Amino acid sequence: MTADLPLVIDHLNFRYNSRTELALKDISLSVAAGQVLLIAGASGCGKTTLARCINGLIPRSYKGELSGEIRISGNDIKQLSLARISQLVGTVLQDPERQILGTKVANEVAFGLENLGLDREEIKFRIQESLARLKIPHLIDRETFNLSGGEKQKVALAGVLAMHPSLLLLDEPLASLDPASAQDALQIIRQLADEGMTVLMVEHRVEDVLRISPENAIFMMDGEMKYYGPTRGLDQTVDYHEVKLPAAMIMERAAKDPAPERLTALRQSARYTRPAEGQSEELVRFEDVKFWYDPEREILHDVNLSIRKGDVIAVLGPNGAGKTTLVKHAIGLLKPKSGKVIVEGKSTHDLSVAQIARTMGYVFQSPSHMLFAPTVREELAFGPTNLKYSPEEIERNTRQAIQIVHMEGMEENPPLALSFGQQKRISIASVLAMTSKILVMDEPTAGQDYKNYMDFMDSILQMPSFEAVLFITHDIDMAVIYANRVLMVNDGTIVCDGKPAEVLQDAERLKHNRLVPTSLLAKNLELFSKTHAFFSAEELAHIV
Repeated sequence: MTADLPLVIDHLNFRYNSRTELALKDISLSVAAGQVLLIAGASGCGKTTLARCINGLIPRSYKGELSGEIRISGNDIKQLSLARISQLVGTVLQDPERQILGTKVANEVAFGLENLGLDREEIKFRIQESLARLKIPHLIDRETFNLSGGEKQKVALAGVLAMHPSLLLLDEPLASLDPASAQDALQIIRQLADEGMTVLMVEHRVEDVLRISPENAIFMMDGEMKYYGPTRGLDQTVDYHEVKLPAAMIMERAAKDPAPERLTALRQSARYTRPAEGQSEELVRFEDVKFWYDPEREILHDVNLSIRKGDVIAVLGPNGAGKTTLVKHAIGLLKPKSGKVIVEGKSTHDLSVAQIARTMGYVFQSPSHMLFAPTVREELAFGPTNLKYSPEEIERNTRQAIQIVHMEGMEENPPLALSFGQQKRISIASVLAMTSKILVMDEPTAGQDYKNYMDFMDSILQMPSFEAVLFITHDIDMAVIYANRVLMVNDGTIVCDGKPAEVLQDAERLKHNRLVPTSLLAKNLELFSKTHAFFSAEELAHIV
């Protein structure tokens, strides 16, 4: 009977008070114990809103008109307190910055357990059990502030798992994880489901999730379920432009459609040719850079690196490798403890962050670190205004940036009221509007559907204002499709620097640096003798 099921949703509708249109439209579903349900769809389609309804944040924290019924293990959610719901539904948010409260990892994992009133010995046992399960026991005494984004994601998940919920709700749990950590997390999720837990996963990295064979899947569009059923039927239902499927599936479907415009327009761009050493202007140089937060634990070790005009650099490596720390030195947010960073001929020790911003625009990993203005329009105008651009330039730049990230019509919305994926696009747009010489992005695809990030990357690489682009990513396919240079970083050192085909063909090196080959990388390597370049799956469908 449905009354015995962990989750039953019946004719659910919801509209936020701040909006006129429905965010969810007539959602009905049920999930059995021991099942994994994948929830996929474009950014802003209603996935996170559905999650907020299930964990009780709607209507308690997010206000609006709600109708329909949600039952958790037979209990009407309207009759339960938020504290009681949190015991039944363990939630891991998209942005771990919004979830972590403790200053130390042990305190963070203990937080929920202490609120359950468990005794001290049980709390200690569950902390160790949860950290060990996620393979991060070494983080137990670390300060949460100094963790990488991926490490924070694991700690947030550890805190939820320690509470032993019957239903696990994961909102983009893989977004900040390196590929190997994502595989580890997925295996843990599959194991939890096999042990009887019900798992709901909101995720854009569909190809990765398919590896653990979720029993059912939902594809959402504009607040509606366009598909709900066995996962094996998902690939023929979803729009392959919006949801990244395995390369072979995309190629099969794309071959029946017209060739993408970018195949002819973008590939003619000189950006896909790495500038020859010494033949292109040097914009940034690292000279024997060392850095540490704690003198006993050095983060960067003797880093030497040049960024040249024409570079499109993908920075790959495991969580905690020092990738973000490295990039923060280029933009002056961190200063070397030893060595120096030169930006356009001047040491960052002699430049303010504001001065460097004219050369380098930085998109933070977490949009909550950037967004503050009351409207999207004011958010985008803030940087150019401080750089003393004219009103005409500010208007032109903000309009162009809004178009590039597909956020037209959102200009008067409060940025922090948008979905995580939309916030990420606004944070990117706010830097695009500054038209700095070098664009630096930390995890630009987090919270983004396939179409959005392909579109804005295509547009960014055709913008003449950017002389170089650098992006930190755990999405190897981003490096495959867009980079002309790959930096592999591990343990605070650059272990490899070269063309994508050179760096990414070594399977052992990938494994050692916690990178996992994707179906797109495998297909490109297989066809490289014919193509002599890396392409997206859609392009490969028309090239070969």
